[in-house]
Amino acid sequence: MMRTRLLSHISLLLVIAAVCAGAAPAASSDVRGTWSGSFHSDHSDMDPFTMTVVITPDSNGHLVGVSDLVSECVRGVKLQVTVNGANVVLAGSDAEGDSITLRGTVDTSGTLLKLRYIVNGSASGKCETDQGSGTLGKR
Repeated sequence: MMRTRLLSHISLLLVIAAVCAGAAPAASSDVRGTWSGSFHSDHSDMDPFTMTVVITPDSNGHLVGVSDLVSECVRGVKLQVTVNGANVVLAGSDAEGDSITLRGTVDTSGTLLKLRYIVNGSASGKCETDQGSGTLGKR
């Protein structure tokens, strides 16, 4: 009886160990490269904008993005890029101190980023807070 219990406990521990081993974190998506797309504000009085961003590793191995973004609110933002599995965050500011954060996911093919954005702190006050959504496709 005691031996049966011991074997049951050992079996249970082995099952738990196997499940835990299979629950390893998902590998991060490779978002390096050139991405382009369009974004639309949630506010009807704001014009849509396009953006191309080139994502590369910096000298320390961190991902950074250089954009050609020109909108009513932000221009030429330098972005820090964070990837955790399929989740992606691009965040940075332009020379005037206007900032943008884009959060979303990369699809399973690794070629489409679906993102929500928020712009903060426009020096002009015109875009104190703008938000919306869009996609970037890998070229």
